[in-house]
Amino acid sequence: MFEKLEGTAQRFDSVALMLTDPAVISDTEQYTALMKEYKALEPVVEKYREYTKAVQDEADAIAMLDESDPDIKELAREELDDAKQRKESTAEELKILLIPKDPNDEKNVIVEIRGGAGGEEACLFANSLFRMYSMYAEGRRWKTEILNANPTELGGYKEISFSVDGAGAYSRLKFESGVHRVQRVPETESQGRIQTSTVTVAVLPEVDDVEVEINPTDLKIDVFRSSGAGGQHINKTESAVRITHIPTGLVVECQDERSQYKNKDRAMKILRSRLYDRLLEEQNEKIASDRRSQVGTASRSERIRTYNFPEGRLTDHRIGLTLYKLESIMNGNLDEVIDALTTADQAAKLAGEE
Repeated sequence: MFEKLEGTAQRFDSVALMLTDPAVISDTEQYTALMKEYKALEPVVEKYREYTKAVQDEADAIAMLDESDPDIKELAREELDDAKQRKESTAEELKILLIPKDPNDEKNVIVEIRGGAGGEEACLFANSLFRMYSMYAEGRRWKTEILNANPTELGGYKEISFSVDGAGAYSRLKFESGVHRVQRVPETESQGRIQTSTVTVAVLPEVDDVEVEINPTDLKIDVFRSSGAGGQHINKTESAVRITHIPTGLVVECQDERSQYKNKDRAMKILRSRLYDRLLEEQNEKIASDRRSQVGTASRSERIRTYNFPEGRLTDHRIGLTLYKLESIMNGNLDEVIDALTTADQAAKLAGEE
């Protein structure tokens, strides 16, 4: 591993030098590619150089132990302990940095939330999750945009799709896919009884046209009138769009915009992401089960998390995490949960590499 890292460090220095070349700076395409490589290599090389410094300090301290002066020997023992600790910790950090990156991690995402079991209460909780993710995105200064929504009369959503644009959006939200279970007293419950409902969440990496090729002859496009909660028509023109991808049977509807063109554009964006996600799932199925990340490939049908409002408790069942700060989490403070999931995913991948 460390021989390869020495080569990586040399390449990093070479790229840094090229980035100062006026000929490279004037070539936008080459400069952009090299800058992207520089940023990818930088954290690995910095950590590797921390490691080599600790190794050298350890060797220097061992040499000092041969000194006859007791004070120097004591100092050498202290420096040796410190160097050993730094060497061990940086070696572990290097292992994590060298885990192959998910190529989708830096992409924007499309999040789809659907009410499951529980009727109107499930739809209301779908709205609660939409609010939670929106507040999380706002805290990270990401941009959100509703792509399609099917609201209910009581303020919930049968389903809602929205985009999240921001650096690393997929890397932070990808573990949210799955079944979310809520236990609380519904607003519609007059007897104060706790109800259990479910909501499904899908997090899809947003993809460009070139990443997913769609044959226009494979599409069936229908237009119809947009409707609001309760089914009343809110638009007298046929601006809503339904696109069916015939080979897969995937169906996408968009009716949030008054423009048929905009609804079609949004529907195609969602369709591309769903097709790409299906391709990723097929690829994941080919990976041997003992090499599969325990967190990252959770099935959409799997219950991943419980939100218990009477106890103020959130439990993520994949990693056994329980936090008694549900109100804060529902207000968008998700980092503690996401950090724990990311750490568990890294540990699973490291175990797979060993």
